[in-house]
Amino acid sequence: MSGVMASDMAETAPDITAMNFEDALRALEDVVRKLESGDVPLDDSINLYARGEELRRHCQARLDAASARIERIVAGPDGVPTGTRPLDGPEQ
Repeated sequence: MSGVMASDMAETAPDITAMNFEDALRALEDVVRKLESGDVPLDDSINLYARGEELRRHCQARLDAASARIERIVAGPDGVPTGTRPLDGPEQ
């Protein structure tokens, strides 16, 4: 570890709610790497684990929101898109 404790990093870490999915996922991967290294003191590991859980929930919420917005393009007989319907909507 580079001398920076996990608790110090949590204080200067970006606000999770302001992160996009990709940034939150990278931050979560970083937390996992640090925890797996075994070089983090116990108290800092607990703080890292808590931040990792917050990041995981944020990523899941972003994925759920994206999934809810996915729609399938509906093409008319001439192949021109006529609208959209939910991805899991009924065939017409």
